[in-house]
Amino acid sequence: MNLQEFKEKLFHIGEQQGFTDMELYYEREEKFACELYKGEIDSYDTSEVFGTSFRGLYEGRMGYAFTEKLDEESLSFLIENAKENSQFIEDEVQEEIFAGSERYEEGSYYSSSLAEVTIPEKINLLKEIEKHLYAYDERVTGTDYFMLSSSETERVLLNSKGLNLSEKKNHAGIYVSVIVKQGDLVKNGEYSKFTRDFSILNPEEIAMHAAEEALSQLNARSAESKKYPVLLRNDAASALLQTYIPIFSAENTQKGQSALKDKTGKIIAAASLNLVDDPFLEEGLLSSNFDSEGVATARKVIVKDGRLVTLMHNCKTAQKDGVESTGNAYKASYKGALTVAPTNLHVIPSDQSYAELLSSLSEGIIITELSGLHSGANTVSGDFSIAANGYYVREGEVQNAVNQMTIAGNFYELLNNIEAIGSDLEFSMGFMATGYIGSPSLLIRELAVTVE
Repeated sequence: MNLQEFKEKLFHIGEQQGFTDMELYYEREEKFACELYKGEIDSYDTSEVFGTSFRGLYEGRMGYAFTEKLDEESLSFLIENAKENSQFIEDEVQEEIFAGSERYEEGSYYSSSLAEVTIPEKINLLKEIEKHLYAYDERVTGTDYFMLSSSETERVLLNSKGLNLSEKKNHAGIYVSVIVKQGDLVKNGEYSKFTRDFSILNPEEIAMHAAEEALSQLNARSAESKKYPVLLRNDAASALLQTYIPIFSAENTQKGQSALKDKTGKIIAAASLNLVDDPFLEEGLLSSNFDSEGVATARKVIVKDGRLVTLMHNCKTAQKDGVESTGNAYKASYKGALTVAPTNLHVIPSDQSYAELLSSLSEGIIITELSGLHSGANTVSGDFSIAANGYYVREGEVQNAVNQMTIAGNFYELLNNIEAIGSDLEFSMGFMATGYIGSPSLLIRELAVTVE
């Protein structure tokens, strides 16, 4: 049966069984991924996943259930499972089914031209990039991984209060990790690009970026272990920000897992820092007109001139704090429970170029890559000690690569120690459960750098 028929039958049975407010959430995702190695297809995958989840109030408590089928058997399955697990919910504030916002934006995040790109065209792009990679420098010897992926997602939210929302979006991405060899020395460099406009994926440019990133790691030297001014390049800055995004969630402040509890309206960062969550960003991978509860999304300033303006809320956390939802309810999939997460959250760039930030360093370290973020970073205390790669800088010029560094500090202190912000905004894929996060390069007054 189709989704509308399934919803009508489900809500009818649910009402007969004692449910009051009810919601049906549907999600379908088509994925394509192909890896190439020296002209040959290394792996190839196409998949389609879809499912529905049911949420309903039973005896004043919210119950959940999900299924991958739209048939008669699933109707009773959803009702019985939701009824059963509602009895285990003991929160002081219960979730509610949202009736709907007064107005929703009409932004479209689906590219019909991207949907028309064929699989042979995608594979041909990979082959063109690889050709340019090997032609770029004789020291390029191979790839660690080299993949093109694309995704198309559709979601629908229907409830017993008359809400009927739907949207469709898609994107494509290139991931390249290049291996270079000079004598006995082997290094690698990574580059990724995500877009809804397939035509901007330029094979020669992608190959150049990836190869240069790897080649720049050759001839690395050591540096003195001490406190340095640190320039977090945009990709490293966005990766670090992504790790600490949960501190801006009201869900975490309410659980005592963020030091930003009761800090709304107070200065928490350098005056130059402005942090925005923009669900209408044209190229944003998590752009959306409504959140996972059906609340209309809105562009919101999280931090303005260093001052915390708002935390991110869903309906439940907003009720606890006596405020309105910010439209940041999030479900990782139709199977997931409701939580709080940003859409496309990023630091507002300045008009200072990366070159200008670099030239301001009399002596310092550029950080280009961070690893072990989730094991080396404590999102409650803000403390971090993270493995890093980058470059040593003297008199505004890069002197050499520095590998196997560790940078240590505290994220809350780092926010206050931002000396300058670049113009080179870049987004990090990272863990999409914490949003699509972006940052320009950030010049930090001082961090402890240990070089092995």
